[in-house]
Amino acid sequence: MAEAKGPTTKLPPITWLKAFDAAARHASFSAAADELALTPAAVSQQIRLLEHYLGVQLFLRQPRGVALTDVGQAYAQPVDKSFSDLRAATAGLFADATDRTVRVRASISYATLVLAPRLAAFRNAHPEIDIQLSTTVWGDRHDDAAVDVDIRYGTGGWDDGTVWHLGDQSAGIVCHPAFAETFGDGLSIEAVYRAPTVHIIGSEAEWSRMAAHLGLDLDPPKSWMKADSSLVALQMVAGGSAFAIVMEIFSKPFVDQGLLVDPFGHSLPLDQSFYLVVAERAARREGVDTFCRWLAGSR
Repeated sequence: MAEAKGPTTKLPPITWLKAFDAAARHASFSAAADELALTPAAVSQQIRLLEHYLGVQLFLRQPRGVALTDVGQAYAQPVDKSFSDLRAATAGLFADATDRTVRVRASISYATLVLAPRLAAFRNAHPEIDIQLSTTVWGDRHDDAAVDVDIRYGTGGWDDGTVWHLGDQSAGIVCHPAFAETFGDGLSIEAVYRAPTVHIIGSEAEWSRMAAHLGLDLDPPKSWMKADSSLVALQMVAGGSAFAIVMEIFSKPFVDQGLLVDPFGHSLPLDQSFYLVVAERAARREGVDTFCRWLAGSR
């Protein structure tokens, strides 16, 4: 056995570690060779190379089989755990992906406020299909091979997949109930435009569009705060003294729970809406089609 050359941070070759892991679990080079489809001599050679690389003896060679040394036992545990974690991650992310798993990506607001609360109903109706839900702030291309279905907000003019329209959307003005009460009889649209407001980045023009929709000549209010998502904007408004224009599909859970109110009931039709964009490689999968038809029909 060569003397150790000092500590190393470079991982040994994976083939040596696989041979070590199998031999440690079986306490036998022959059994490890059977598992790895190698000869016992090849397994023995790979372990000798690993021992030389690490500068320690990992196994005691005995007349009948082998046994781990103390340091071999200590090393076997993290090596085994690492391979177990890799197997679990591979199975969780990729196994049966063509059959059972539908990988869905949506904005944080849509995922949290619209889709996630409905997934229990989908699971009850289709227990054979697994949903993997990931979130993004802005997503407009299928640039991730791990996404089967994108839920996007826009006009539907994407060319990187099959597009399903999820219905027209509208927005309304919301605020905390206690904040609305502070205006008393003076609560009006004009008062809102003079009050603190939260603006959603990318949707600032909705304030001007709302005034025009109501036939009012009002300058857009100055923002009290800005947020990059409707979810964050709703939380801001629910916790303080401000108004926001938010899509009704997002504000509805807050209004239903009494956390926010829509003091006017004015709905602004939006010229953009939500769409399912299905990656071409996933369009023919039964599970993907089932999910898309369910979501398109459950709005």
